[in-house]
Amino acid sequence: MATLVLSAVGMAAGASIGGSVLGLSSVIIGRAVGATLGRVLDQSLMGAGSRVVETGRVDRFRLTGASEGAPLAQVYGQMRVSGQVIWASRFKEDVSTSGGGKGTQQRPKTTSYSYSVSMAIALCEGEITRVGRVWADGIEIARDDLNLRVYTGRTDQMPDPKIEAVEGSGNAPAYRGIAYVVLEDLPLGQFGNRIPQFSFEVLRPAQPGQPPELAQGVRGVALIPGTGEYALATTPVHYVEGPGLSRSANVNSPSGKTDFVTSTEALGEELPNCGSVSLVVAWFGDDLRCASCAIQPKVEQKLVDGTGMAWSVNGVTRAAAAEVPKVDGRSVYGGTAADASVIEAITHLRTSGKAVVFYPFILMDQIAGNGKTDPWSGAADQPAFPWRGRITLSLAPGQPGSVDGTAAADSEVAAFFGNAAAADFSATANGVSYSGPAEWSYRRFVLHQAHLCVAAGGVDAFCIGSELRGLTQIRGAGGGFPAVAALKQLAADVRQILGAGTSIGYAADWTEYFGYHPEDGTNDVLFNMDALWADANIDFIGIDNYMPMSDWRDGKDHADAGWGSIYNLDYLKSNIAGGEGYDWYYHSPEARAAQIRTPISDGAYGEPWVFRYKDLRGWWSNPHHERIAGVRQASPTGWVPGSKPIWFTEIGCAAVDKGTNQPNKFVDPKSSESGLPRYSNGGRDELIQMQYLRATFQFWQAAQNNPVDSDSGVQMVDMARAHVWAWDARPYPFFPTMWRCGRTG
Repeated sequence: MATLVLSAVGMAAGASIGGSVLGLSSVIIGRAVGATLGRVLDQSLMGAGSRVVETGRVDRFRLTGASEGAPLAQVYGQMRVSGQVIWASRFKEDVSTSGGGKGTQQRPKTTSYSYSVSMAIALCEGEITRVGRVWADGIEIARDDLNLRVYTGRTDQMPDPKIEAVEGSGNAPAYRGIAYVVLEDLPLGQFGNRIPQFSFEVLRPAQPGQPPELAQGVRGVALIPGTGEYALATTPVHYVEGPGLSRSANVNSPSGKTDFVTSTEALGEELPNCGSVSLVVAWFGDDLRCASCAIQPKVEQKLVDGTGMAWSVNGVTRAAAAEVPKVDGRSVYGGTAADASVIEAITHLRTSGKAVVFYPFILMDQIAGNGKTDPWSGAADQPAFPWRGRITLSLAPGQPGSVDGTAAADSEVAAFFGNAAAADFSATANGVSYSGPAEWSYRRFVLHQAHLCVAAGGVDAFCIGSELRGLTQIRGAGGGFPAVAALKQLAADVRQILGAGTSIGYAADWTEYFGYHPEDGTNDVLFNMDALWADANIDFIGIDNYMPMSDWRDGKDHADAGWGSIYNLDYLKSNIAGGEGYDWYYHSPEARAAQIRTPISDGAYGEPWVFRYKDLRGWWSNPHHERIAGVRQASPTGWVPGSKPIWFTEIGCAAVDKGTNQPNKFVDPKSSESGLPRYSNGGRDELIQMQYLRATFQFWQAAQNNPVDSDSGVQMVDMARAHVWAWDARPYPFFPTMWRCGRTG
């Protein structure tokens, strides 16, 4: 700048003097002199190779949160804490120089300074399971962007290698009993060459020696939502929605990883004893009348495919797929998970050390005003988003004109299952394709999933279905149960695909597993499911267990008030193999309102367990004799007592007031099935959910409640396969705020 200014000044001075020297005008001479003086000044001020310009150098650092004698935090549950710096290395200074040199075109010689530091930050006293999210100066950052090591506070943890390298072998404390993190060689440039104020999300469950809480007690989870076109993918996928406009399909957190990977990492850290994951994968059903019900994969929209993973399911591309219904312009569900994403999910879970139970799931997607006759009531419309357990005949058993018990019932059930064969499927680069009959049938759905599991390298267990209660109670000609027979054949076909190394079962509803007592005045007691349970291809009895665990009312004058509180673990445990459905029942709504309890007994044959849906022990350990017109049959069914374990393929309770009164009740405003537990005020109650699970774990882990069969050596309930409903593949807390679909599962 001085060169330009003084050059102009010299030129003006030369012009005022006039004349020439050695043939050069005074104007030119004046301009040259001014430029020379200006350049000297510029060099003096700006360096231009003669002086070094220094950037980023810091003379002094301060460690925030490092106070002698400061108290150590005590954390209960999940909390965000700042912690205390308990160790730090010297600051490492890195110097780099650029510019300078010789010649007329010199650049300023610049020396840049950058700094890094290693430090340990104590978080809290006791043992934690996880450090989740991390904030620096209040801004969330990806944990993997930090060279971060977590010490959970175990009493046998060893010293950190970085601290030991700096302090010398044997001179580094292990900080046993203190949860802390070590940040090694943390670059400070992104924080303005200073140490930012860190805070950490810490999860601290019950401590060793205390009764196990959820974090330590949960050994299996069901992984939902079951939908989401790329919700299960480990590959990042995005949609290009216009020039310069794209939207991520499955990266919605600061971790920079896919939602599935982020969620399953949290699962492994928050529930360290969880070894089994039930992977829920859904197709959509569209009719409660089984012969008219199409079960098929669907997409949210057909115009824009995912970049990074094209959507394909069963050989159907996005453009050819049906769309999920919309309400108010929004999809009521996410689309079906792409085949490639399911393969990635299975592979990732198994690599993470989880046993995978594959759980095919039917989501009914009828919206209000669907114009389809309701087989249960004859109404012009079927209920919106009903339970799959309501799939039945064109007119349900007991309805006037129902074909239950006739050959027509066999035909309707056969139409639902279809004719797809195991050989109609083949592996492709994108998943599994299909070349069989043109039908969207139940067999096509399940056999596709079995082939998909093979393409992923296999799974530990496979459910051939779940909660098809309305189908398994249908009787055909001759009194047989055609849906049960079809499930037996399906189990054989799945065995052919998956081989002997995979456990195969069916996840029955808790009102379905034990038998069928038709309310038709015959007094029949039928073990309709026994043909399936006894089949050689079935390895476990799956029960989606939502049996009531309380009958609590407000006030102090109800029948159970003597227990003091609904949260009383002894009270809840007394209702697992006791209470309603075991000791007594309500014979009418009026009796329930007045708590008039009728004892459950069997004066005729001394087998009250046949009427107790809660009596797992009685059902499991005894031969099953049906009763026709109330008469006990001489020959038992094919069920061999104690021969196979029971798995709780689903178990859980909503976090709502009096949730244990009806654990099967969940709030879903769009669904006709939505509702609160009996006598609930609808208030959120996370404690009752926790107590429900604690009671369940404590009861079934007690040997006196969970016998081992002396002949088979099989324990009745395999609690390693008790799958809590549910863990979400969409990571919290980013779900649900960043998701656009109108429903959550």
